[in-house]
Amino acid sequence: MSAHTYTVDLRWKAGRTGELSSPVLTDRIEVATPPEFPKGVEGIWSPEHLLTASVNSCFMTTFLAIAENSNLAFTKFSCHAEGILDKSDGKYMITNIILKPELEIVNEADSEKAHRILEKSEKACLISNSIKSVVELVPVVFAGEASHII
Repeated sequence: MSAHTYTVDLRWKAGRTGELSSPVLTDRIEVATPPEFPKGVEGIWSPEHLLTASVNSCFMTTFLAIAENSNLAFTKFSCHAEGILDKSDGKYMITNIILKPELEIVNEADSEKAHRILEKSEKACLISNSIKSVVELVPVVFAGEASHII
């Protein structure tokens, strides 16, 4: 695969807020300093939220590709993520990102396979592989009544 470029533009609005956009996307995202910092703004996406969301969404898209290639039948997938901001070597950084996926599989016999696919997905996630933060995986896999198979 050749190199890809993802273009994101930022425009300062006022105070500690700005707006992200991209020439290839229709939605804009308002961003701000998080409320834990001086002059931070509540209720607006922060860089810390966006970093955590990037890891979480990359994990999901990687999982979807690997699950499809592995013929894993599942009916639900969701993932809660927590980005931990702390000091490391005297600098603030997101030291850990904890991913807590919940996966409902069709066949209980596929539980071990599902866990392996989730672990493989975390290891193959290109965003996780691009950051210093430690990414931890705390999966929950369960079999459920399948109303439709994805």
